[in-house]
Amino acid sequence: MHIYFSGIGGTGIGPLALVAKQLGYHVSGSDKQNSLYIEYLKKHNIHNITIGQTYESIQATHQQQPIDMFVYSSAVAIEQPNAPEFQFCKEHSIPMSKRDELLNQILREKDIPLIAIAGTHGKTTTTAMTIWLLQQLNIPIGYILPAKSSFAEMGAYESAAKYFVYECDEYDRNFLQFHSEISLITGVDWDHPDIYPTREDYYQAFRDFIQQSHTSVLWRSDVIRLGGEATQEDVVLDDDTPVLDAIQLVGAVNRRNAWQVAQAIHQLTNHPVDELLGHLEKFPGVSRRFEQIAPRLYSDYAHTAPKIAGALQLGHEVAADNLVVVYEGLHNTRQHFIRDDLVHLFDGVKKLYIVPSYLAREDESLELLTPEKLRELLSNEIRVKTEPTGLNDSLKQAIRVHIEHGDTVLCLTAGGGGSLDEWLREQFV
Repeated sequence: MHIYFSGIGGTGIGPLALVAKQLGYHVSGSDKQNSLYIEYLKKHNIHNITIGQTYESIQATHQQQPIDMFVYSSAVAIEQPNAPEFQFCKEHSIPMSKRDELLNQILREKDIPLIAIAGTHGKTTTTAMTIWLLQQLNIPIGYILPAKSSFAEMGAYESAAKYFVYECDEYDRNFLQFHSEISLITGVDWDHPDIYPTREDYYQAFRDFIQQSHTSVLWRSDVIRLGGEATQEDVVLDDDTPVLDAIQLVGAVNRRNAWQVAQAIHQLTNHPVDELLGHLEKFPGVSRRFEQIAPRLYSDYAHTAPKIAGALQLGHEVAADNLVVVYEGLHNTRQHFIRDDLVHLFDGVKKLYIVPSYLAREDESLELLTPEKLRELLSNEIRVKTEPTGLNDSLKQAIRVHIEHGDTVLCLTAGGGGSLDEWLREQFV
């Protein structure tokens, strides 16, 4: 069976392509631009990738070997609803599927229980911790991990897998495709207003997802926020439990994630929680989650206000008052959505640099919030310490000077090809 993945360089589609490859499917795909993720896939024997998503390129692939299924990301459908690849598939009666529909098909065929990680923020680190912990317990699994790590590929499947671990994204209501054995809800704060026009729409989607899960592990604050009551099967964690302060991991968000993962895997395996925490305290981390690029230079994917606050807390825990931040927003649309949160979000950092936001899936009717305009939204305290800039030699030199003077530089960066994260790796690795 030949599956063609559109947007194969994305962190959702690419790992799924790896899983399909390991299951024996013939895999090909396309993306609008080259990136480090594309190179990663090629190193893992997925070579038939076209840069540029044209009618002619998918036609050429189809002529080499007929395409049996076309899988696409929500971003592709939203950005290009009349995309040439869509047109080709319709004209040639090729079945079209979103990524989550294909994964659901695989789970049904393999009859494998799903461990789902959902929430507004913290999903990827929690997913990675779950994979790490199951590996330490020698439990065979399949998984999709939308980040690079030292201990796992971005997508893998073992034939003897007892569980499949998956980050269930709420964007475009993708997570409602799934009925999990156990779900970890990492935190719920209204996001994606292009999909959920109101806070209540967003909360209702999470209520529906929790209802579809056999068991959910969630924080008491989220139970209250969602206005519901936990079922007898659910595990509700206290936000202020003293054990969080005793977990030997840097960063409050990491300690919360570890406690939630330990509770979930205890439910599944009955391993003692203390033993599970012992493994999790050795968790090596994943790329772009407070990842060290060079000495005292870190990259983090934080892009929602609560996630940014968590990354800054971790940064201050490491650097105290010597924390310098470079901020690249994910989507201009989101900057409008969180503009009130931005006012005081960066208060307390030593210096703030703002580079242009990473643009994708934009509401073109909204004003483009340039670095200069974003600076004007900030409080007086931080505005005087803020410098609008670009990905250029001036920023590179500024970062070097900060590092030489003993500062820790935390880069909040989103996106793939052409992003601040990719620029950092080109300049400092």
